[in-house]
Amino acid sequence: MHVLLTGASSGIGAALARVLSQDGHVLTLVARRQALLDEVAASCVGPTHVLPADLTDPVVVEGLVAAAEALAGPVDILVNNAGIEYVGATATMDPDVGERLIRLNTLTPLRLIRSVLPGMLARGKGQIIDVASAAAYVFPPYGTHYTASKAALAAADHQLRWELRKTPIRVMTVYPGPVRTEMGTRVLGHYRTDPSKGLPWGNADELAQRILHAMKRGDEEIFYPRFYALSRSFARLTRFIMRFIPVELRHDA
Repeated sequence: MHVLLTGASSGIGAALARVLSQDGHVLTLVARRQALLDEVAASCVGPTHVLPADLTDPVVVEGLVAAAEALAGPVDILVNNAGIEYVGATATMDPDVGERLIRLNTLTPLRLIRSVLPGMLARGKGQIIDVASAAAYVFPPYGTHYTASKAALAAADHQLRWELRKTPIRVMTVYPGPVRTEMGTRVLGHYRTDPSKGLPWGNADELAQRILHAMKRGDEEIFYPRFYALSRSFARLTRFIMRFIPVELRHDA
């Protein structure tokens, strides 16, 4: 099957590219950084194409599915993994930075879903996988735009599953907690003290394997590490507890 995978140049996306390739899928990998995309493609064992693209540009995103299908045929599986996380006080956040985050994390996945869905419905098969975050349910400190973007994507998936309930199209939402990636390390650098101290961290390779298994089972949701499923089951309690955790930003970060 042809998989269109965004955010494929590092972290979770790179790990998922390797796992999906080993499972026999044809891949089209999308991210901004051409050199890193080429490295990931070289580590894949099956047919792999790369499409360097700025996914914050709606014009680029509008033509992305057509470009991928010109390379490898109809998109059978869309994986919306690309995302960014900014940490900072809302009062001093550059509005353009915040809106760029929301565009990449929420609006771009919705635009790509809109692009692939008619073809999937016409063919009577397809799968959409959105990498959201446990932050959709329990909100990390100083992450107003990030939590808003991931909560919106998760809510959209709930609605989309209902809308597609009588079709063969499957929608899965992935809710990672902290995962040891380049982005995860960078985000921690904005805090004076680690707000995740004492909480479980995951790794990208294990998460990629779990996503693959869940795809085959047709699961609707994954929380990883599984501990973070509590963020949904006890959302009000965890949000209450978060109020009492002393967290400060590093002003030099």
